[in-house]
Amino acid sequence: MKTLFTSVFLFLMTVICHAQSSGVISGKILEKGSKASLPGATVRLNMGNRYTISDQTGNYEFLNVPAGNYEIEVIYMGYQPETQQVTVRAGENTAMDFTLDDASVTMDEVVIMGDRLRGQARALNQQKNKANITNIISSDQVGRFPDANIGDALRRVPGITMQNDQGEARNIIVRGLSPELNSVTLNGDRIPSAEGDNRRVQMDLIPSDMISSIEVNKTLTPDMDADAIGGSVNLITRASPNGQRISATLGGGYNPLHQTPIYTGAFVYGNRFANNKFGMVISGSYNNNQLGSEGLEGEWSKDDQGNAWLSREDVRRYNVQRVRRSIAGAFDYKIDDNHSLYANAMYNWRDDWENRFRVRTDVELADEDAGVAGGFVLDKISRETKGGLGNGRVKNARLEDQRVQNYSVGGDHLLGTSLDMDWGLSYSKASESRPNERYIAYEGEGEVSVEQVPTTNDRPIDLVFSRPDVGLSTLDAISENNDYTDESEFGAKLNFRIPLSVIDGQKGRLRFGGRLRLKDKKRNNEFYEYTPLNASLETLGEVPTMNWIGRFEPGNQYAPGLFASRYLLGGLQLQDASQFEKELDPSEFLAINYRAKERITAGYLRWDQDFNNEWSMIVGGRLEHTKVDYTGNVVEDEEELAGTRSLENDYTNILPSLAFKYVPREDLVFRAAITTSLARPNYYSLAPYVQSVADGDDSEVMAGNPNLKATYAWNFDLMAEKYFKSVGILSGGVYYKNLSNFIYTYSNRNYTAENFAQDFPGAINLIPEGETWRFIQDRNGEQVNVYGFEVAIQRQLDFLPGKFLKSFGIYANYTFTKSVAEGISDDEGNPRNDITLPQTAPHMFNGSLSWENQRFSARISANYTAAYIDEIGSEAFFDFYYDKQFFLDANASYRFGKYTRVFIEANNLTNQSLRYYQGVSSRPMQNEFYRPRYNLGVKFDL
Repeated sequence: MKTLFTSVFLFLMTVICHAQSSGVISGKILEKGSKASLPGATVRLNMGNRYTISDQTGNYEFLNVPAGNYEIEVIYMGYQPETQQVTVRAGENTAMDFTLDDASVTMDEVVIMGDRLRGQARALNQQKNKANITNIISSDQVGRFPDANIGDALRRVPGITMQNDQGEARNIIVRGLSPELNSVTLNGDRIPSAEGDNRRVQMDLIPSDMISSIEVNKTLTPDMDADAIGGSVNLITRASPNGQRISATLGGGYNPLHQTPIYTGAFVYGNRFANNKFGMVISGSYNNNQLGSEGLEGEWSKDDQGNAWLSREDVRRYNVQRVRRSIAGAFDYKIDDNHSLYANAMYNWRDDWENRFRVRTDVELADEDAGVAGGFVLDKISRETKGGLGNGRVKNARLEDQRVQNYSVGGDHLLGTSLDMDWGLSYSKASESRPNERYIAYEGEGEVSVEQVPTTNDRPIDLVFSRPDVGLSTLDAISENNDYTDESEFGAKLNFRIPLSVIDGQKGRLRFGGRLRLKDKKRNNEFYEYTPLNASLETLGEVPTMNWIGRFEPGNQYAPGLFASRYLLGGLQLQDASQFEKELDPSEFLAINYRAKERITAGYLRWDQDFNNEWSMIVGGRLEHTKVDYTGNVVEDEEELAGTRSLENDYTNILPSLAFKYVPREDLVFRAAITTSLARPNYYSLAPYVQSVADGDDSEVMAGNPNLKATYAWNFDLMAEKYFKSVGILSGGVYYKNLSNFIYTYSNRNYTAENFAQDFPGAINLIPEGETWRFIQDRNGEQVNVYGFEVAIQRQLDFLPGKFLKSFGIYANYTFTKSVAEGISDDEGNPRNDITLPQTAPHMFNGSLSWENQRFSARISANYTAAYIDEIGSEAFFDFYYDKQFFLDANASYRFGKYTRVFIEANNLTNQSLRYYQGVSSRPMQNEFYRPRYNLGVKFDL
């Protein structure tokens, strides 16, 4: 290590000393009038094939330029090129800024640079000049869709689909790969997860109006974190403007399902001070939305003859109030032309107040031997109200308090004329708290015959029987739980960049650096059951109730009816020992509580080399070392804590990559890449917990697996992009991924005490001698092959005749993905060769048609995702599928004067439901409806 450090030090000193006869050119690329930064601009120096690309804030830099006179040209799609003369002096940094004017006419194509096209130009210029395969959308583009959060905006990107929660996009799937195989960053730093058992980032937590642009990196370069097999989504917040910026948004909306209003507000203020040395921007957002859903859920079983039947049906209604608050600040200080510092902060806080009213009907076979042919009988009916403590904060509802905060500081430094250095420190934390979450359930029974009548729509089977008197339902359970999860991450990074070209007159750059990430995650839940000490709550007919009757989205015949009031539930004095007997229920939380720590250290080497004006290459590698330290509980028979179990593990991944870029013409780009990436296991999968459940023939042991390996992938990509001078793109590409050590759920029904002793040496044996139990654990499979293609078009239809037709624009993309998984076993340990990788959507389509002039704009947008397997069961009958979805949205706006715009938005005009099914589409597991949402508002931009 000492020899390596000495070698690197001597190499850097040689570079610095050699460069004393050269200078540096740096500056900023701005838009004329607005002074907005123009990222992704091509800046060319008339010295061989010397060029650079402006960064996110419009800055550019040429290192190690020999002293002399030069000409610099700036090229930006949708804008007129600009040329200036510059004199470089040895050992100095020469500042040269450029201000570009939009191109009203470029050759034979007319470009009308409205707000939408300006945002589109910024995004496409960055995408075109990126070294890797990337999709970029700007805040101006996001604002043209009726998308309230980042998740809804992301599903417009080629190759991306989202999984929804209460009608809003939450979990991201990139190129058909599940959320666990993707990463989400904020300004390049990982966003931690607020969920208890996985690494998923809740994309509906961050409002779309808090982000400046979104980068979806579908291939990685060595200087990027490697844990992104599907892709890496980088959310870029607003940077300090180049002058004063003031804007505000006020909006209101309507949700027909609950007949309630929606409130929205946002503001941005930015400026520069101290002779432009200090810049700042502060932004905030507020959204108060009444959400909710009405739906059905079902569980399917099969008899000994293999016939399917509905063993459980839930009728559910959700009332949700969702309040999003977000505030962010960005600050920078330019010490001089060679040194600058920055600081960023963002705080997102979302409250969900939820009440759920559920009718659960359990059905049994009348004759086990006869199976379905023998008919069905009612087991029981349960009516459950979900809510919370009746205080000012929890408000008689289940409160889910989710917060994500990110803080970072860093600097960019020019050391001499040939060495760039940047550094950064960051801290992020995500948490989810559910205080005083309460449930009360009433249960009715009756030995009556049940008829299962198939429906002609996509709802579960109708259950027809003589229902017991609801008012006579007796109290089944009262409970309260307090759940808490948090994850924090500290990060540090250091990067260097020096000129290094092996071909005279061609651009070459060597980058190297390191990164440290320290992660800490814990889940700490508790659960209590309460028994009333008086008879006042004995039957449902004796307590205050709520009655849901009338219109019900799945069908009026499913209207759930009578429930215990949420105000009754919230007002129960559960801590009063004279009214309730309190009992801790460890079976609800002992096995799921854990503590996880990870330390990730990484180093990389990246070399960029141009061969000529058309061909360029990136080659390099990354080394990541991961050390994990996990603690979980050993639980016997669900509720007895037999001890804790702590295990440590570490592993190292070597990640090479090679990429080529071919640009035969200014408007045509070809890319090819061979890269490697990884996905670390979910936290709870790694936690060393062990839990046993003794239940006769259904007894089982469940365990975490700290020895899980990270999934490792080889990725092969080809992409072609044709850029239009009228600010548009036509692209197409193919990709192939080979995943080794992918993770699946292993099941063994013949697990014995001897097996347990072998797998868990030193632990208390939870399986009695001579018995055979079922064992469940996440394990590494063999490999998965994923391949597909994507095509996209985005352009103004300016080739059509007439001013009206020229104002139309289209945006469309389609992605096909197929996967073949190997090494997955069924419930008996036999290999399954009939399934794809879970959460791999085979078909994804986005399309929109827009019309815009200087004052008015309108857009209608469609999004389609085909059905795909979501969770692998013990056999094909128990596989869970996420059904196909088709969304149709619309929005329009009109500008009054220079600073004011009125807008109207409509979401989910198709009333698309969230639907799961079991095995085949005719066995629905869930069908949840939300109805359309509408929003009206005004935006001020000063």
